[in-house]
Amino acid sequence: MPIARLPKLLFATLALIGCASFAAEVPARDWRTIESKAKGQTVYFNAWAGSEAINAYIQWAATEIQRQYGVTLKHVKISDAAVVVSRVRAEKQAGRDGTAGTVDLIWINGENFAAMKRDGLLGAPFVSGLPNFKWVDTANKPTTLVDFSVPTDGLESPWGMAQLTFFADVQRLPTPPQDLGAFAALAAKNPGRLSYPRPPDFHGTTFLKQVLLGTAPDPTALTQPATDAVFQTQTKPLWAYLDALHPNLWRNGQQFPNTAAAMTQMMADGELLMSLTFNPNEAANEIAAKRLPRTVKSWQFKDGTIGNTHFVAIPFNAPSRAGAQVVANFFLSPEAQAKKADIKVWGDPTVLAVGRLPADLQRLFKGDPQAGQLVVTAPVLPEPHASWVGLIEKEWIRRYAR
Repeated sequence: MPIARLPKLLFATLALIGCASFAAEVPARDWRTIESKAKGQTVYFNAWAGSEAINAYIQWAATEIQRQYGVTLKHVKISDAAVVVSRVRAEKQAGRDGTAGTVDLIWINGENFAAMKRDGLLGAPFVSGLPNFKWVDTANKPTTLVDFSVPTDGLESPWGMAQLTFFADVQRLPTPPQDLGAFAALAAKNPGRLSYPRPPDFHGTTFLKQVLLGTAPDPTALTQPATDAVFQTQTKPLWAYLDALHPNLWRNGQQFPNTAAAMTQMMADGELLMSLTFNPNEAANEIAAKRLPRTVKSWQFKDGTIGNTHFVAIPFNAPSRAGAQVVANFFLSPEAQAKKADIKVWGDPTVLAVGRLPADLQRLFKGDPQAGQLVVTAPVLPEPHASWVGLIEKEWIRRYAR
């Protein structure tokens, strides 16, 4: 099956699953009552803190939420959401129910959401009760309802979009690769000048999933929980591709950059020809910060690259549940989404259907194109089911870790 057909086929299936489950949510609550309960609460928001721009955005949001709603937002800075999931699980095992938890809101998606949903670590569905959810583009962005092939069931609120994107200095790489075959050919012609981050780094694992989607004999099988037999069959071409690719990579594929940020620095230093990101606007951000030259351009594979939505969720024992809902709703407001999408602020693509907003709110999203900004957006390829992630990382480490 040509990979170009995947977005429509898989997203149609996933959207039906997501919409069916989402319709079963509890009715919307009286929002004024929730706001009243939230006033004076402190919301401990456990969120990745590896970006100064993101940290600054969260601090801006905290100021606005305090001013508008009387809710105090505390950014609990973390490096891995899995650690927070483990903490909430430990609280459940210790009987810390009700409002005895330590986490009010968590930035999450993928296997971490799947684990929290499976283990009963999330509270009641809340998303349909958020007034600003009406602006979310669930029709054209079905990953706002389905997280790594797992229906969200209203347990997490969409916050932003992400899609695998590559970038390079066109003075060094005037013809960037447009698919996996061209990427391998470029590596063969330029030994040692390409690489990808070392899994289980998030970006490195994303690259592996991109290859998996492009080589799997039956990509629709990836939307289902992985079994040993299916995993072996569907990943065989993935390992064959990597076996052929690695000898032509940086340091002969014996070592890999630890992070995408390290890889970008290597590209800036001329050691590598290109880098990758999960934020389509990252190159523009780096140019604006004068860390990359204006000759850097962004692109995605012509037949599509892997993409998803990231969310915020409320644990089952959140002390400030009403406040957490107010924060989630603010994050979905056109004002907050437009600021987040601004390349000068964060550059994280919006989950909203901008065309459905009133004209004055649509204008918030208008801006002049920036150097390095993605010009042509390719189709979004849906993430494999969350169960595939750990298996792929484990097998990669067994085969290639040194």
